[in-house]
Amino acid sequence: MTRPATKICGITTPQALDAAIKARADYVGFNFFPPSPRYLSLTDAAALAARAQGHIARVGVFVDASDAAIAEAVTAAKLDVLQLHGEESPARAAQLKVQFGLPVWKALTITTSRDVERAVAYAGAADLILFDAKTPKGSALPGGMGLSFDWSLVANWKGPIAWGLAGGLTPDNVAEAIRLTGAPLVDTSSGVESAPGVKDVDKIAAFCKAARRP
Repeated sequence: MTRPATKICGITTPQALDAAIKARADYVGFNFFPPSPRYLSLTDAAALAARAQGHIARVGVFVDASDAAIAEAVTAAKLDVLQLHGEESPARAAQLKVQFGLPVWKALTITTSRDVERAVAYAGAADLILFDAKTPKGSALPGGMGLSFDWSLVANWKGPIAWGLAGGLTPDNVAEAIRLTGAPLVDTSSGVESAPGVKDVDKIAAFCKAARRP
């Protein structure tokens, strides 16, 4: 099996960014959802984007954001990918893909096989589906809470669109998650933190190393 791509999401500091680059992660996520403890201002995003230039791809994470808010972030952070983590429809994903000329990833929260089947509707509209865990009812955050779902629901998924795995992935379980699912991409946020929004450089290194384990 080829090595899955790795994404370290919710990067907020130069130290965390440098750790992701050193660990040979493929993507870093910049979170533009204000309620999140990983929220990044446009000013800070611009500084991190300049530091990342030429070293790692930059993914902007949005939750039902307006065109104007996305446009500001794309410009400030020189984004390579748009990740939609709200209730965005296939039509909305397709519109943003055309409007900004960037790949679009759509996160879908998973509890049952029916949730997985929703991914098919995004074929042609999004470039990748990110299967993530569903957060508790009433939660202010759509992800980044360290929760996982039943990985057997997406084991070796062969849908009409590329996909990745998120939700509760840590240095301790990512190799097993890859083995069980065959995920082509793995995404972590809280799984490499010492506290909400505080990235741990050693955990970032350990996660990327474990994801590359044969």
